[in-house]
Amino acid sequence: MFVANLLIALREGFEASLVVGIIAAYLVKAGRRDLMSRLWFGVGLAALIPLGVGAILTWGPKTLTFQAQEILGGGLSLVAVAMVTWMIFWMGKNSRELKHDIESDLTKSLRNHGSGWGVVWIAILAVGREGVETALFIWATVKSSMRTSTVATTAGVVAGLALAVVLGWAVYRGAVRINMHRFFALTGGFLILVAAGIVSYGVGDLQEAGLLPGIMTHAWDYSAALPASTSPIYWLYVVLVAMFQVNPAPTVLQTIAWWVYLIPVLALFIAQVNGRLPGRAAGPRDARKPAAVVESQPSAERGAATATT
Repeated sequence: MFVANLLIALREGFEASLVVGIIAAYLVKAGRRDLMSRLWFGVGLAALIPLGVGAILTWGPKTLTFQAQEILGGGLSLVAVAMVTWMIFWMGKNSRELKHDIESDLTKSLRNHGSGWGVVWIAILAVGREGVETALFIWATVKSSMRTSTVATTAGVVAGLALAVVLGWAVYRGAVRINMHRFFALTGGFLILVAAGIVSYGVGDLQEAGLLPGIMTHAWDYSAALPASTSPIYWLYVVLVAMFQVNPAPTVLQTIAWWVYLIPVLALFIAQVNGRLPGRAAGPRDARKPAAVVESQPSAERGAATATT
């Protein structure tokens, strides 16, 4: 679970870090450093949202019946997949205009509300959204894994978020240049593979709850071929289950759901990565700005600009 949750937390946390970096760079550029404390206040409040969601998902279902737990687990697994899939494609379509959109919102907020409390809400909405997605997706991966380790799961999430914060700060300061297209392409492809396994697992939960048929109709059963738990290669099976929810005995409906999700979503994602899907065209301001201008900007603004290319 460590690697899977590290990559999930890194991807989602880095998106949030980029947004915070763009807001901070804008405030510095606009001469409103006095609002930085409110920005961090908003980020702090936003961080409480996924903690609350995680607590509810962890302890809330324990008082429910088995059927209700399975329905809730299966339904939330599919919701988590839908949210993350939407964000993957949204980032691919809007990443080049992300900086411009956030700055427009900030400009309107500061113009209409000079106190700057709008900055708090922008930070809460942006960071909180990423946090909820992360909480749901990580909860779904942990729940769908054959074996979970609290230590490994927690360490993966903490390490991923810490790395995301460091990378976000480095980009904000202009200390590093990251190929965002490649970063989001690699992590997006990984998340799609993880999400396909969660779709399959969610369908299995709904079958166990009796909402979907075919719980005893297996597509195949390779359970007998699995290595013993004492085998030196058993760890590979555990890793595959933890990362991609590999199931040696899936139902026919689970198998169909896996393919129905994976094939079209992956095909569309590859087309988007290769520029075959329509995206938002660069605005006139970006079109007029040569790439060399980025290098001449102050470090904070340069880092935010680099983050969107």
